[in-house]
Amino acid sequence: MDRKWLLDAKALVVAAFGVCGACAATPALAAESWPVRAVRVIVPHPAGGSVDAVARMVTRKLADALGKPFIVENRGGANGNIGAAAAASAPPDGYTLLFTTTGPLVFNKLIYKSTAFDPAKDFAPIVKVSAIPLVVVANASIPVTDVAGLVAYVKANPGKVSYASPGNGSMGRLVAELLENELGIQLTHVPYTGSAPAMNDVLGGRVNLSFDLLPTYTEHIRNNSLKALAVTTLARTAILPEAATLAEQGMPNFEAIGWTAMLGPAGLAPETIATVNRIVNDYLASAEGRKALLTFGMEPLGGTPEDLAAYMASELVKWRPVAEKMTPE
Repeated sequence: MDRKWLLDAKALVVAAFGVCGACAATPALAAESWPVRAVRVIVPHPAGGSVDAVARMVTRKLADALGKPFIVENRGGANGNIGAAAAASAPPDGYTLLFTTTGPLVFNKLIYKSTAFDPAKDFAPIVKVSAIPLVVVANASIPVTDVAGLVAYVKANPGKVSYASPGNGSMGRLVAELLENELGIQLTHVPYTGSAPAMNDVLGGRVNLSFDLLPTYTEHIRNNSLKALAVTTLARTAILPEAATLAEQGMPNFEAIGWTAMLGPAGLAPETIATVNRIVNDYLASAEGRKALLTFGMEPLGGTPEDLAAYMASELVKWRPVAEKMTPE
């Protein structure tokens, strides 16, 4: 048998196995190479609020760790429904992620007749990021400093006291609805397309009150531009220790805490989920991450994707009875 023929045949076999080996390795290499280009992170809330600021901190850490840009895209409107729907409908290739709050993930499903997405089915949970107290604030236009004073003032001025919320399906609106029912008062709701525009109108005196996440208002409370009537944590928060809780003011065991989280479209690769989860958890556990979040009035959370999925489900159970009692808009 011709020796040259044998050598050529052997070379072909080796080459064939080499090609097959390369094919087998391709998925692993592809997974390890993510991201190979910029990643879009949709924040379904207007720029300028505390949630947007924290989203940008977290995305900077992801960019630093992975060597590719993570670009925040603010898509506010409909209490986060517009941006969340865009994230849910994006290809699950790792190049569109979502950084959002309880509104799109819990409350909108309870309040809106229909949405373009189902938070339990259309997203891949990645990680819980932070916990956020809420606050009841008032501007100087009404002479009240606590909840009892607010109740008396509203009853003496029926139909004249208004409050701002970040949107119809926001946690701020649910807390306001609960307080109205329990305190026997009626306020005029003025919904906005996010926390920043709501805050601007409260500061400008166009709206009397706001029920919203504490970080949005902390600076204005500290410089006496606004008055904190109550916070919604069970114990006073170290961020604003002078503010009494609702529990201290006649509503025992009252607690309402907002939170932020990262998710991707359903079908997102487990390797991508694990990579983002690891980097974010490392940042939240660091002294730098904790200090940065506390600056914005938030506590770091973290955990597994399964933790986030379970928490979303438990929040739906907790708030459904409140939502069912809400007055229609």
